[in-house]
Amino acid sequence: MAAKSRSARYYASNPKARAKKKKYDTAYHSTPERRKYRSKLNKANRKAGTYGNGDGKDMSHTKKGKLVKESASKNRARNGAGGRAKRK
Repeated sequence: MAAKSRSARYYASNPKARAKKKKYDTAYHSTPERRKYRSKLNKANRKAGTYGNGDGKDMSHTKKGKLVKESASKNRARNGAGGRAKRK
């Protein structure tokens, strides 16, 4: 099992902060814009045959705006997602 990230350790030891974050995340991800965005990506995943099959692939946005298959870990690590840059 991998070690917990700094933020995961923080929220594990601060229940009030975790509850506040959960409330914010729930509100944010239920907005019409997020729901539309998520449904678009889910539709693309289904069309590409990667939705729910356990292959570890995601649909990723290219710089030109196209959607391409990419490993989920690479896609989500780009541009300092999660607060820290993975490469310079």
